Amino acid sequence: MNLIVVKNVLGSLGTNCYTVVNTDTREAVIIDPAANAAFLIQMIKNQNYKPVAFLLTHAHYDHIAAVNGLKDAFPDVPVVIGENDDELLGNCAANLSAMFGDEPVFVKSDKTVKDGEVLDMLGTKMTIIEVPGHTKGGVCYYFEAEGLLFDGDTLFAGSIGRSDFPTGDGELLLSSISEKLLTLPEETKLYPGHNQTSTIGREKKTNMFFV
Repeated sequence: MNLIVVKNVLGSLGTNCYTVVNTDTREAVIIDPAANAAFLIQMIKNQNYKPVAFLLTHAHYDHIAAVNGLKDAFPDVPVVIGENDDELLGNCAANLSAMFGDEPVFVKSDKTVKDGEVLDMLGTKMTIIEVPGHTKGGVCYYFEAEGLLFDGDTLFAGSIGRSDFPTGDGELLLSSISEKLLTLPEETKLYPGHNQTSTIGREKKTNMFFV
């Protein structure tokens, strides 16, 4: 079994949308479908991917704007989000679409997940790590055996997410990262919601917020 990660930078804020694929089964999860649903649908069809979940790290509009289009195309594929961010999906002020978006964005989830929950996904195990701070219920998706961490806007290469939006908390963000992410194996590959990838080890050594 082999997982590959396909990154597409989508939307006006340059959000990283990740497609994680089991190359044996072609099963795939789409993490943070940020925008341009038509492009994502065409990619899925062209590559013969079999989507099994649309995973949201948090509820901000620049990570969810393609969800409704994907659901129209794949109505049986569940939309998944952390239990404490779920209510923000339908609130255009809290999800920032009223402030920054071209139009209000309203999304509904099919399943909520909680901290520590382990899901069977893509032929392996995926652990939910709740990391409040950027939003009150943001989560990371951690494929431990493969050493892959998808963390949304929590920890970036050389920086951290903002905490001045609705439900954000700066002190909580720092403690979430220190206690839940920087304790992971240093070789863990970090796939953030914006900009380039990194590793946990690199961030422990070089991130200005923690050195």
